[in-house]
Amino acid sequence: MRKIKTAVIGSGFMGKVHTEAIRRLGNVDVVAVAASPARDARLVAHHFDVPHSTGNWKSLIEDPEVEAVHLCTPNALHYPMAKAFMEHGKHVLCEKPLAVSSAEAAEMVKLAKEHKVVNATNHNLRYYPVVQHVRAMIEAGELGEVLVVQGTYSQDWLLYDTDYNWRIEARDNGPSRVVGDIGSHWMDMIQHLTGLRITAVCADLQTFHKTRKKPKGSIETFAGKKLSPEDYEEIPVLTEDFASVLVRLGDRARGAYTVSQVSAGNKNRFQFEIYGTKCGVKWNQEVPDELWIGHRNMPNQVIMKDPSLLSGRAPGYADLPGGHSEGYDDTHKQLFKRFYNRILHPHSPIEFPTFEDGLRGMKLIEAVMESHARQGWVELG
Repeated sequence: MRKIKTAVIGSGFMGKVHTEAIRRLGNVDVVAVAASPARDARLVAHHFDVPHSTGNWKSLIEDPEVEAVHLCTPNALHYPMAKAFMEHGKHVLCEKPLAVSSAEAAEMVKLAKEHKVVNATNHNLRYYPVVQHVRAMIEAGELGEVLVVQGTYSQDWLLYDTDYNWRIEARDNGPSRVVGDIGSHWMDMIQHLTGLRITAVCADLQTFHKTRKKPKGSIETFAGKKLSPEDYEEIPVLTEDFASVLVRLGDRARGAYTVSQVSAGNKNRFQFEIYGTKCGVKWNQEVPDELWIGHRNMPNQVIMKDPSLLSGRAPGYADLPGGHSEGYDDTHKQLFKRFYNRILHPHSPIEFPTFEDGLRGMKLIEAVMESHARQGWVELG
């Protein structure tokens, strides 16, 4: 089997997650890591035994050895990097949110079509086996007509004003933080599972910390908990810590979700609840192998991940037998496997979120921000 050679742009939390997941595929080699400063790229390359590192990502644009790239950088860099690589025929897998505006995202969709490159937005959370079982249940009509969707994506890693990450600053992150960072996952998931589009939103946002203490040195995501007062400088904050959003889904379904990065005790609580005319389901990412199924006239159920018992195409998203947990890192592997299969076999089905999904997500993020500004409902085309 031909091996594809790829490069990872970014050396932070997500850069490491991508590099490790790619290495598990077997038919893809990470041949370069790019990051600034160059020292960060060297450290990641050394840790993962990657042969080349660079502090200048542009040096990889014309490298004939590199067929694809993973963009794991601050959001403001997604568009210029993706544009440069696609114009040189490189396939691109980009972290979400796809860009900092729907205009940038639309241009990325256009460039991908023009240059005929495989493109993906990293909505990896679709790829838990139990989540795919839910999708199969809905497709088979087991829930009936979807009536209500509810949920949350709650974290606590930015609870204190001494917690800092590049996502806090709009110049790197874009205008929306919590909705763009984790609300984008929730909105993508609920549409992916139900097959219904979000048609309108009504949102209320809050920034609890109007200023934060920024470390004087660089720190990684989730790592800024051990600094002393003299290690900080105070900066203004323009991005939101929390959002509550009402949604209209399809013609009749209704729902609501909250997203927060200041909810104590929630490390990565991504939960959705979907209720139909026949039954309901509830899933929480912190216990990813369990699925609650609720009934009106019979006892409720809790099922565990077991590929031999999952429905539809869901068994294909599990590589381990029942009783063997598959988690966050495995979701990346499953998405990447399908992305690279499309590169190897251009006529194979597209079984991953593309830049078009990322564009839809950007329009939703902007609609949420507009709704908060107007304090009213915003319709989506």
